Amino acid sequence: MILIKENLFLEDGRALSIETGKFARKANGSAVVRMGNTSLLATVVIYKEYKEYKEDLKFIPLTIDYREKYSAGGKIPGGYIKREGRPSEEEILIMRLVDRLLRPLFKDNYYQEIQIMISLLSYDINVLPDGLAGLVASTAVSISEIYFKGPVSTVRIIRINDAFIINPGIEELKKSELDLIVGGTNNYILLVEGEMREISEIEMMEAIVKAHKYIQLQIEAQISLITKNKKFLNKRLYNIKLYNYYYKYLNFNLKVFYIKEKINFLYYEDIYYIYKGCLFKQKRSKQIEKILNEIKYHLSNDSIVINNIEIDIIFDEIKKEIIKKILLKENIRLDGRSLDDIRTICSKVDCLPGVHGSAIFTRGETQALSTVTLGSSLDVNKIDNAIIRAKQKFYLHYNFPPFSTGEIKFLKGVSRREIGHGNLAQRALKNIIVTPYTLRVVSDVLESNGSSSMATVCASTLALMDAGITVKRPVSGISMGLIMNYLTGEAIILSDILGDEDYIGDMDFKMTGTEYGITACQMDMKISGITYDVLSNTIFKAKKGLLFIIKKMLTTLSCPRKSLKFPAPKIYTFYIPKKFIGTVIGSGGKIIQEIQVSTETNIKIKEKEKLGIIEILGKNETKLKSAILKIKNMTFVPKVGKIYKAKVKNRNKFCVLVEISKSVEGLLHISEISWKILTKVKNFLRTGDIIYVKYLGKNKKLGTIKLSHKILFYRNYQI
Repeated sequence: MILIKENLFLEDGRALSIETGKFARKANGSAVVRMGNTSLLATVVIYKEYKEYKEDLKFIPLTIDYREKYSAGGKIPGGYIKREGRPSEEEILIMRLVDRLLRPLFKDNYYQEIQIMISLLSYDINVLPDGLAGLVASTAVSISEIYFKGPVSTVRIIRINDAFIINPGIEELKKSELDLIVGGTNNYILLVEGEMREISEIEMMEAIVKAHKYIQLQIEAQISLITKNKKFLNKRLYNIKLYNYYYKYLNFNLKVFYIKEKINFLYYEDIYYIYKGCLFKQKRSKQIEKILNEIKYHLSNDSIVINNIEIDIIFDEIKKEIIKKILLKENIRLDGRSLDDIRTICSKVDCLPGVHGSAIFTRGETQALSTVTLGSSLDVNKIDNAIIRAKQKFYLHYNFPPFSTGEIKFLKGVSRREIGHGNLAQRALKNIIVTPYTLRVVSDVLESNGSSSMATVCASTLALMDAGITVKRPVSGISMGLIMNYLTGEAIILSDILGDEDYIGDMDFKMTGTEYGITACQMDMKISGITYDVLSNTIFKAKKGLLFIIKKMLTTLSCPRKSLKFPAPKIYTFYIPKKFIGTVIGSGGKIIQEIQVSTETNIKIKEKEKLGIIEILGKNETKLKSAILKIKNMTFVPKVGKIYKAKVKNRNKFCVLVEISKSVEGLLHISEISWKILTKVKNFLRTGDIIYVKYLGKNKKLGTIKLSHKILFYRNYQI
């Protein structure tokens, strides 16, 4: 295969290229995207033989893997084993993003296993790779043997001082007030994810529309690349046949048609009235399961041979059709609410007295328990991967145990879903917190029937306020759904969706914000995109829901507590001259360790320009003040013209050695003791005496400090 390449240029003059034919030629599809010195390689491999559907294949068997090579950033991996290990959270988040972009564009009944691997080959500090991952993956899939409703692409867009920047660098990102990754096809928006500093709905739509223009340019480049080689077009025709084989097998053969009609004839009304009965999820699920078992028993004696897997698939389709019919024609939801209603909300703070801050937030059948723990800068979350080295002072962990949905599952550690939902809640809250503390928030979902990540945002906001942490404004979250009527083209938007509504629906749009604006969002689609109008209506409806939820939250706790709770540590920060850092630490850290042990505190010292920043964390306020005093005494620097209390440590005939602090001693000459002419010091001062002296500065020739006692008195005053 020869090298095929396409170039396109951004408004700022930067070039972006996509190419194929040079790397990974044994893969079914491979592509390289390059912008600046950031370069990504994507490969696609399809299972070589026809594969019949299996019981555990409830979704398209698509695997996305994204890895950042340390060599790309000119680094060697840390740790004992000097090679890349398991994926970092940042890599997992990009895997999820690419998966959500591509999955809706594969045919539902495509059962060939697909593996897409994306590698960061080289990294340029001026171009972050996550905005390019969708483009390179789409290109590789588009030239492979898969029937794919693409091409598609993503763009990362930020805003600094009202100016938009496409595919920014890491330093620009730190200054941004809006950070979005937008994905879409040529005509529709398919993915939106990011964080903002309380922007309006109009500003958010403006950024999405701007990003979509660049997405369209990237799609044009992909189409141009495909048309340059007819082999790509022939492969796509081959896969239409492959797709039709499975689609016909699962949906249009006579056996399936017969079974579907029989289930509808015998059980349609029973299923219909269960879903229209506004039952709780658990009761509804039990009744549906009972009907399914009856169907399997009834069909086991039928002359038509069919297995349980096929029954499950057909029954699932019937359920979806019934739920959509109830929603579209009758505007009745599974729990009886109208389209815009929010479920019943109940919340409580200070529910765990031993922690620094806690809150429980319940919305319908979804419940989240959040806890807040305060720490020092020693407790920061350190990120050190191929392209990022940072310290997070605020981080949020989300846990979704199987009991929350009444299930038993083998615990394999943190799932990708938990990482993704935790990151969304963290981004929603991080820009509204003002505190010197390191904060760890943990959200445990105790019960789930939709929108558990948004319940996490609400519970975590209340927990932070309960802990006495200053938040600019309370943040709430809501999940919006979409049901498309394909006959009329009407889009039904649902507020605060249930789990079943998410399952049968076409969209899950999560949005968080304050009364002032939006702070984060995430949109997943099951169809190949939505129009600007539908997206805009969803955002405006979501904002109304956010404001309603905030009002409910404020009835539980109207503002952050004025002081920290008793078990919470206190933190104190002050500055010392840089030259004293070594004095405080001591030889081998001996002095600072002694202070920490004796005062039961944690002390952190770091340099900043000409200063040393001291951070002291402790639970006992008396001992905390003792640690502060010890360090301040060690790092004391007298100011010219100030009067200090001094202790006489030693004396000789003509001068007295006095101690102003633990770190400052000076000689008080006999001529500066009194206006009266003295012959012997011992007649006037003894070791251990406390006197007051005025600091007059340093002797430039000798480098010693100049002190005076007599200057504190009138000239004619006699001691």
